Amino acid sequence: MHLKTLLAAFGAAVLVTSQAFAQAPIVIKFSHVVAPDTPKGQAAERFKQLAEKATGGRVKVQVYPNSQLYKDKEELEALQLGAVQMLAPSLAKFGPLGVKEFEVFDLPYIFPNKTALYNVTEGPIGRSLLKKLETKGITGLAYWDNGFKVMSANRQLRVPADFKGLKMRIQSSKVLDIQMRALGAVPQSLAFSEAYMALQTGVVDGTENPPSNMYTQKMHEVQKHLTISNHGYLGYAVIVNKKFWDGLPSDIRSKLEGAMKEATTYEKAIAQRDNDMALEAIRKSGKTQIYNLSAQEQALWRNALLPVQKQMEERIGKDLIQAINRETAK
Repeated sequence: MHLKTLLAAFGAAVLVTSQAFAQAPIVIKFSHVVAPDTPKGQAAERFKQLAEKATGGRVKVQVYPNSQLYKDKEELEALQLGAVQMLAPSLAKFGPLGVKEFEVFDLPYIFPNKTALYNVTEGPIGRSLLKKLETKGITGLAYWDNGFKVMSANRQLRVPADFKGLKMRIQSSKVLDIQMRALGAVPQSLAFSEAYMALQTGVVDGTENPPSNMYTQKMHEVQKHLTISNHGYLGYAVIVNKKFWDGLPSDIRSKLEGAMKEATTYEKAIAQRDNDMALEAIRKSGKTQIYNLSAQEQALWRNALLPVQKQMEERIGKDLIQAINRETAK
């Protein structure tokens, strides 16, 4: 074969190789710790569908639910190192990372309803909080919802005195630690993936969760009592590795932002529905007795837990807590 022919063949091979490389999809590994049929799990799948369609297949989203890749405490480090590109951790996870302001979302009774909550997350306060993550190599894209929490245990929880001495599983959060102590309980910080086994074996006596998390993890099967307390909120922030995100072509990033916006609208719509359905499924199972607090009992809970806001002012920021209380009072 002549040299000219060889060079032409080599050039063609290089061209084909470079085209194939250029067309290789951008992979986004999206890891989370809950079941696929939770609001977060369903929204992650919806984002995958929307992102892949919007980018014409130039982006491939791989979703890993149920702590398949990383547990609670490992996933943020994995994101910062670039081992995964996207997470949706609960807002409590950012306190241990050093962004303590996010612990404001854990404060008991700080959000009276969903409207007040969205005024915070979708407004200037929510945006400024996400901005604080950038110093940790993280870009915040959206807030996802899981709703208000219920308390469960193998003892009926009607008044704060009922918590005395109970070992209550919490996610790692200084606020939640103080909250349980304010009720007279003994907080036990455990990864979400370990909660069911801990409840089943009696390592802990009870826990707090939105109903959808409780039901999909079958915690109701090992908890005799559930109190609809709505004492606290559990939400998530969808986050990406900042270096990865900033390195994306601008047209791809724009399409992904659109897909995330649509997935977020979907997630919020299903979160309340799924919690209502989960609560009804728990009721029908007959394994857990569900208790609604009377107005008088609710007042006792509030009186016991509202001082936590004052106790956390120095850690979270008095100005931030006051700003949220002003916003939610509108």
